[in-house]
Amino acid sequence: MTWRVRLQTFLIVLAVAGGSALSQNKILVYMDLQQTDHLKAYGIAYWALTKNFDVDWLLNYRGGSFMIDDNPVLANECRVRGVAFEELPAAGAALIYADVQREDNNMDVVRLEKPPKIAVYVPPGYKPWDDAVTLALEYAEIPYDKLWDKEVLDGKLHEYDWLHLHHEDFTGQYGKFFASFASANWYLEQQAMLEKEARMLGFKKVSELKKAVARTIKEFISGGGFMFAMCSATDTYDIALAAENTDICDVMYDGDPPDPDAQSRLDFSKTLAFTNFTIEKNPLRYEYSDIDEPPSDQLAIQNPETDYFTLFEFSAKFDPVPTMLTQNHVNVIKGFLGQTTGFKKSCIKKTVIILAQKDGTDQVRYLHGNYGRGTFTFYGGHDPEDYQHAVGDPPTDLSLHKNSPGYRLILNNILFPAAKKKQQKT
Repeated sequence: MTWRVRLQTFLIVLAVAGGSALSQNKILVYMDLQQTDHLKAYGIAYWALTKNFDVDWLLNYRGGSFMIDDNPVLANECRVRGVAFEELPAAGAALIYADVQREDNNMDVVRLEKPPKIAVYVPPGYKPWDDAVTLALEYAEIPYDKLWDKEVLDGKLHEYDWLHLHHEDFTGQYGKFFASFASANWYLEQQAMLEKEARMLGFKKVSELKKAVARTIKEFISGGGFMFAMCSATDTYDIALAAENTDICDVMYDGDPPDPDAQSRLDFSKTLAFTNFTIEKNPLRYEYSDIDEPPSDQLAIQNPETDYFTLFEFSAKFDPVPTMLTQNHVNVIKGFLGQTTGFKKSCIKKTVIILAQKDGTDQVRYLHGNYGRGTFTFYGGHDPEDYQHAVGDPPTDLSLHKNSPGYRLILNNILFPAAKKKQQKT
């Protein structure tokens, strides 16, 4: 771009902004390969929102950078947390805004308005290794509250903007760990805890409790909430919604046999993301349905050296929501396994936006959709920096993975609800 065009664009931006671009120096928290700690940078943006600083998300500019009002306290906070940044005079910041908003650039500016109030749906006594999202929140120093079944059914969700579903089995089959861990103390304790919780809340079966919780979460989304789920909390959530009027649990899970016509009685109109899937009727198989791609019992043949998935590119100016959710400093992400690793493309509703897919396969790794006035986002796999996480493994130390592209996708979702509502339309 010539200096004349650059100056002309700059003057247009000044005119639109009423000259305000010259009134405030800025701090640029850049998010490209030069950033020293991408994960804590999200925490800086969240922290700045709590201090009422103006925060702009520069979509596709240097990996999805943040432009924040300059302040000595903010600069010091970046230094303390090890986050790289650049202090810009107002005129220099205005030139960046001008470049980002040029029509021939696939970039845009999204104003973040307020820090979203975050809840994580987790069972009592959960361990840090249970969930990548809680690891990301704690490492980035972003506050969150824990909710469980009673709080959800008591209507506490309306107090929050964003809900993450812990790696839950919403079908009431206790993770389908029976074949491998039926005699393990942790499995027996989990089953006893869930059955006690169900009885306390007035349900005869855990599966019926989980269906009620799933319906309540769906109402939260419809009312304008943002829901994010990973691993088995993705497909089992939709399976529970589809199985509202039938019993898919075998005798070892709920004390009686399943409905022999359960498959034909599934109602796919009630689901958020998936349709026309076939449930796994074998109670001893470590799998819920054919949504999961590849199936859990085929994970042993996966090669971590060749397991990658690709983020799709969207128009920042016309599709800001999927653009926000895919901000990263790379567009090819190393794969990682989970009880639900990916989603079979043929089982995904046509209304859902596919955000990332493994090239040359039917495996979708990341998707997003709207329901009512809210949204849902599903991300396959268990831990982006632990390829094949096993029960009882130690937690991932994120200080060793400060620039994890896989974890960045989680944190994109945490800041997404802060964006101005008019910019969240898809």
